[in-house]
Amino acid sequence: MFRLAIDIGGTFTDMVLEGDGLSSLKVLTTPEAPEKAALEGSLALLSENNVEFADVSAVIHGTTLATNALIERRGAKTALVTTRGFRDILEMGYERRFEQYDVNLQLPAPLVPRELRMTVDERMDAYGKVIRAPQEDEIDAIAAQLLEKRVEAVAIGFLHSTASDAHERQVAKWLRARLPEDVTICLSSEVSPEIREYERFSTVAANAYVRPLMSRYLNRFDAAMRERGFAGEFLLMLSGGGLTTVDQAARMPIRLVESGPAGGVALGARVSREVGIAKMLAFDMGGTTAKICFLENAQPATARRFEVARAWRDIKGSGLPVRIPTTELVEIGAGGGSIARRDTLGRLAVGPKSAGAAPGPAAYGLGGSEPTITDANVVLGKLSPEGFAGGRLALRPELAVAAIKEKVVGPLGMSSPEWAAAGITEIGEEAMANAARVHAVEQGKNVSAYTLMASGGAGPLHAVRLAEKLGISRVVIPAFAGVGSAVGFLSAPIAYEVARSVLAPLGRIDLDRLKRLQSEMAEEANAVVRPALARGTQPDIAIAAELRYEGQGHALRINLDGPVETAEALEKMRVAFVETYRAVYGAEHSGNAIELVALSLVAKGPEPVVATATDGSFDPRPATAIGTAEVFSPLSGERVTFARYRRGDERPGAVFEGPMLIVEDQTTIYASEGWQGYIHALGHVVLEREGNA
Repeated sequence: MFRLAIDIGGTFTDMVLEGDGLSSLKVLTTPEAPEKAALEGSLALLSENNVEFADVSAVIHGTTLATNALIERRGAKTALVTTRGFRDILEMGYERRFEQYDVNLQLPAPLVPRELRMTVDERMDAYGKVIRAPQEDEIDAIAAQLLEKRVEAVAIGFLHSTASDAHERQVAKWLRARLPEDVTICLSSEVSPEIREYERFSTVAANAYVRPLMSRYLNRFDAAMRERGFAGEFLLMLSGGGLTTVDQAARMPIRLVESGPAGGVALGARVSREVGIAKMLAFDMGGTTAKICFLENAQPATARRFEVARAWRDIKGSGLPVRIPTTELVEIGAGGGSIARRDTLGRLAVGPKSAGAAPGPAAYGLGGSEPTITDANVVLGKLSPEGFAGGRLALRPELAVAAIKEKVVGPLGMSSPEWAAAGITEIGEEAMANAARVHAVEQGKNVSAYTLMASGGAGPLHAVRLAEKLGISRVVIPAFAGVGSAVGFLSAPIAYEVARSVLAPLGRIDLDRLKRLQSEMAEEANAVVRPALARGTQPDIAIAAELRYEGQGHALRINLDGPVETAEALEKMRVAFVETYRAVYGAEHSGNAIELVALSLVAKGPEPVVATATDGSFDPRPATAIGTAEVFSPLSGERVTFARYRRGDERPGAVFEGPMLIVEDQTTIYASEGWQGYIHALGHVVLEREGNA
């Protein structure tokens, strides 16, 4: 049987078919109906391999649709029903400015406008004890307003519903009886059952906002594939790096916001294991954005808080917070389609606005007139007009030159399109390098000690220059790098994470209650994971705790060996927290009580089998060039002759010498003089700086 991975990005849609080996296809995304390009591309890829949809056992999908809906505000008309006195939580936020001294600061607008935020006279205390119960006649009035305003989705978020969800469930039941069936209702106690009401309300509002759109899209896509004979599992990539069923994804679409980038991280983990790299910096650059993530021993850092739809890209605090499991990565508005322009200060600027798939870069010849990073690479000679995107798109260099002349050379008074193109790529690469430096400092890491892995359609073109800027001497370009996120989907296990707030000092923990809580969490996670596993397969359970010293605002995450059910396990958790706190902050507050803030539990199916091989399993031999290319070098101000190789013509052991371009269907690898490389036993290209091999 076969598995099919589909990654829908802002510019391209990538398909990878897994059978005895891998085969891939890249097509332009159709923004008005994302599933259209995905279906057409999937059918074309299956046809090329003489495979029918009926032969596919699983389709694994990642998409930016939920993210784009939040950014572009294309979701459902959503209302928030909350506790009286807390109507404006979404507007008040953290009550802090993300740019302290900017007098023109604009905070992100809430997804739910004030006139659609309604309150109920109910209240529980922090322990779940009822102070005031909601009244049904009050819900009658709210339902009438919702019907009058033609609301499509309702988010319910009450104060202290993490201690008891009884009021949220009761109000949801009353509203369900009064509203049309197609009005979706989301509860904060289901979507994000953790303390911090602003983040919880923001998360449930975002989930309600995108759920009608995502449910329709996923059901439409699923039905279209089944009409064509597909009878297998339809799985979705989650932001946290696991796979889930289409039903669960439609119910909790907010967990899909980083599903595409999570695929690139999953690929990084797989390549890290295959090549034996302990410290890896995964870099994925597509047509719209670039993503960076640090991995240690093939494990990415994870987080339970994420920002979407930032008003000011790359600035923390300027977006909408959501509490979901996610990989810890940085996203930069620099992709192949990022537009270059003269800014208001008369400087050359690149991104974050992108030409996307329509109209796309000028060189695509599809009506685009704005110069982009892709156009700059065409003008520099790094991209050949023939064979782009597997030969499905012929680039037009004359259009790229014309766009750069009109929008960059002329307005900035530059001497030539080549120098302008060099400036465009340099600014884009410096933005990515700077983001990596900042992220490394925030994580306490020495970025030069890492190996860079590059994927995405544009990643291999810029990886070597990025490595040089960061002081990195080794770069890995994995097999099928141009469709790397889709390949990563095939490496991901079926998994689901749940979390619960506890908020109790360790000295007063009720172990019986804690044991019941962990059992309920395992039951909830298993209910999502088990249906997608092979019959008889049991998921593995991993538990983590968030702890802090009493009086502190934020907690440290501690991975546990197993459930906390005994006094011995409780003490072991305490010791682990003290040691971790000392390692992170260099201090220990022995007189302070320690609080258990929350527990998180992951149910995970088996990891896909990953082949391993050593670099010594082949005989090195020179690769055979297929020709040359004249590439403009800003170091000399002239064009330099680069050897051109076709990756598909070479086998493990092939050795390359820079300057060189290694072309393949979905991407091109660029390496300047001073770099050499070889093809690893598993097909990955490993590049090393001379003197560092």
